[in-house]
Amino acid sequence: MWVRRFIQLLAGLSLFGLGAALMVRAHLGLDPWNVFHQGLAGLTGLSLGVLSILSGVVVMLLWIPLRQKPGVGTIMNILVIGLTLDLFLWLIPEFDGWPLRVSALLIGVVLTGVGSAAYIGAGMGTGPRDGLMVGLNRKFGWSIRVSRMLVELVVLAIGWLLGGVVGVGTVVFALSIGPLVQFFLPYFQKGWMPKA
Repeated sequence: MWVRRFIQLLAGLSLFGLGAALMVRAHLGLDPWNVFHQGLAGLTGLSLGVLSILSGVVVMLLWIPLRQKPGVGTIMNILVIGLTLDLFLWLIPEFDGWPLRVSALLIGVVLTGVGSAAYIGAGMGTGPRDGLMVGLNRKFGWSIRVSRMLVELVVLAIGWLLGGVVGVGTVVFALSIGPLVQFFLPYFQKGWMPKA
């Protein structure tokens, strides 16, 4: 059972990394955290994957005053998404033409949703950014939705000011990711977790 859940966790995180890489290659706008990472990449010269790992570690440190405890899934989230993002950016060439770029964006968003549902459904601990939302909810009584919106708006604004790409892909991601995760999550929870 644990092995199956762990494999699902790794597969979900890898799909998330692939989806994020496709969104980068589409050049049509990224999710808020990767806008932030892209802005930092322009300043530091570090890769998106490395910056994803570093920001994940920093966000997890913010859990300390919020009394959140990491799980295996938290650590794997930090490492696997960053490593697979860089791997897939190395493997996937740039796309020429609108049809390929739009297709890459849409496939990337869907894969990110499926990957999120898979790793959440594994039930092995929240990712660092999700755990921050839960911690803010417990500490201040803010709803998860409000906590997530505030944090993501802040990182999006900082990333945009640093030169990260905000565009139609950012809007598509924001509108789609919640419904996609909600749709796919029950399929990944069967057998070891109650349905959402």
